[in-house]
Amino acid sequence: MDSALINPSEAASMNEAGRNAGGLQARGLSKRFGKTQVLDAVDLDVQAGELVCLLGPSGCGKTTLLRIICGIERADAGRLELDGDDLLPLSAAQRRFGVVFQSYALFPNMSAEDNVRYGLETLRMPPSQSRERAREMLGLVGLADHGNKFPAQLSGGQQQRVALARALAPKPRLLLLDEPLSALDAQVRANLRHEIRKLQQRLGITTIMVTHDQDEALSMSDRVALMNAGRIEQMGAPATLYRAPSTRFVAQFIGRMNLWSAVVEHPQRVRVGRLRLPCRTTQLPVGTAVSVGVRPENVGVFTGSAGYTALDRLNGHVEEDALVTAQVRETTFMGNSVLTQLHSHDLDATLDVSIDSSLFAARPLVQGSLVRVRLPALQVLGA
Repeated sequence: MDSALINPSEAASMNEAGRNAGGLQARGLSKRFGKTQVLDAVDLDVQAGELVCLLGPSGCGKTTLLRIICGIERADAGRLELDGDDLLPLSAAQRRFGVVFQSYALFPNMSAEDNVRYGLETLRMPPSQSRERAREMLGLVGLADHGNKFPAQLSGGQQQRVALARALAPKPRLLLLDEPLSALDAQVRANLRHEIRKLQQRLGITTIMVTHDQDEALSMSDRVALMNAGRIEQMGAPATLYRAPSTRFVAQFIGRMNLWSAVVEHPQRVRVGRLRLPCRTTQLPVGTAVSVGVRPENVGVFTGSAGYTALDRLNGHVEEDALVTAQVRETTFMGNSVLTQLHSHDLDATLDVSIDSSLFAARPLVQGSLVRVRLPALQVLGA
């Protein structure tokens, strides 16, 4: 799929509308369907010009939150404002938001250009202006030569670009994306998410995107709001959620992490199984039961005098690393890495280690063999 080239002159007319729009603020948004509490007093702040992903498992409330922002659903309680304007009394049409759905929702009997023009004509824009605007937007998403084609003549990625052009054409105050890439194959999805992000940054339009795909959320967003059971579990920059998850749920959902039950024995020590291991500083009282974790790529493995090099230790202090004996149970080739499952009797637990494929090929680990594992200071995820 050809990359969508963004012409600065074509994007110029979008900049003013996008960059002048204010941020979105939600306070205490709640929604119940029957006896099920779908949203539970959600607070959300989206800054002007940023892209925020609502991420989470099925049923966590992310789509309902987007539908309330859009105006399709009504909140039972709470406040919702954009640039100081109260949105809740307004209909979806009055909010003037651009929305792109997973299903594209293109009219099959209309050309790409007419699909983009449709929303403009409902705003009573003169035909000559709507035609010019539609062509401008198709050029913006890299489809300048496809305006006369019908949806059936376009690929899935091209259809989604048309849907995006249609959403942007009226110069919306806010762009809402509801799992827009989930129906596409992996390669097209990877290319299109890069193009959407590049376009959003160029236009400076405030954007909220719903996804269940953490790769999309981490690669596209300025900030991620990870939702669980109707609440935002943690919100922050993608790197923050990955490197410093605040709860066990966040650690399990974002990436892969070794998680164990432990007991605090010292501000910088916890007991896991039979071992007393270093941890990042915790203010929890001695004796508190906690969860601790470490990413597989931050664990080092040694076979005899040779060793696999892990990332820099999280705390930077060699003396705080712990060496543990473990047995190789299983190895899984992952492309650029090999995920190795080990078991430690001292930890009374299994642990996953990510090893660079080239290093593993030079010194493969044999199932059943014993290795020494270096653990950096563990992260305490709370009581």
